[in-house]
Amino acid sequence: MASKGKPSPRSAVKPLSDAQVTKLAKAHHLVDPMRDLPTGPNRRINQAEIDAQHPKGTARLLKGVDVVFNASCKTLAWGLDNIPETGPFITAATHVTMFDVFVPMASLFHMGRRPRYMAKAEMAHWPVIGKWFQLVGMQPVQRRSGKAKAIEETSIEILTSGRPLTVWPEGTVTRDPKKWPMSMKNGVGVIALEASRRLGHQVPLFCAVTWGAASINHWWPWPRKNVVMCYDAQLDYADLLEGSGDWTEGIDGVPAALADELTRRIRVRMTEIMAEIRGESAPDGYWDYRTMKRVKD
Repeated sequence: MASKGKPSPRSAVKPLSDAQVTKLAKAHHLVDPMRDLPTGPNRRINQAEIDAQHPKGTARLLKGVDVVFNASCKTLAWGLDNIPETGPFITAATHVTMFDVFVPMASLFHMGRRPRYMAKAEMAHWPVIGKWFQLVGMQPVQRRSGKAKAIEETSIEILTSGRPLTVWPEGTVTRDPKKWPMSMKNGVGVIALEASRRLGHQVPLFCAVTWGAASINHWWPWPRKNVVMCYDAQLDYADLLEGSGDWTEGIDGVPAALADELTRRIRVRMTEIMAEIRGESAPDGYWDYRTMKRVKD
């Protein structure tokens, strides 16, 4: 079953200009995330995590991603120093195209971490690369299967075991006509809040926002387009954890209103960062996937 709606075409947005990248470079320290230790050699890699996640398969996939990105776009990022060297954390990433999901994934790998990541189960059946996805930490998500709670529970177990987790809260490629972040499922809120309750402390949560890949023609990508990602500072939600000791055990005990609020904060922050990267003002409200209309925030 295909997702409803249809992503808007490349013509719906303008490529990220060199002038805008220059402006971003004046405000932030941009690095190439498609190489090892892009922020400098003083970074401590998580060797135990690397050894535990099929190092040869991961290295091959990472090399392939690097080659494709270097050939088709000019990728830059800031904020990679925010990525923790150890311990569990959540990366909530934008999903503008199928291509740009590789930017946060490759960046985390190059920074010496090996997150598990939630991805649609269909990707596991893609020729050749589907096997690689499974080797390097893909957690298949059966969409529209009625298994949302099981997926959330697995995600929480990943975090409580000490591993990082990457999620795309929109659940599919954005249907916003101008490709801004759209409505999100509150699963990311449930996962973050319940994992934090079980661990007894706030699990670090970071927004990763990528822009520029939407204008790439993948049949003929030249001249190469600019792609920029921000790996934002930790999003604080400690206030939402107040009184969590009194919640009922399990994911059903997480108050829906709190999960909704954390998810809203993620979407709002993603939109703010994307507006800075694009050098544009975001539209009022957000695109609602259920109604396929823009609604007020």
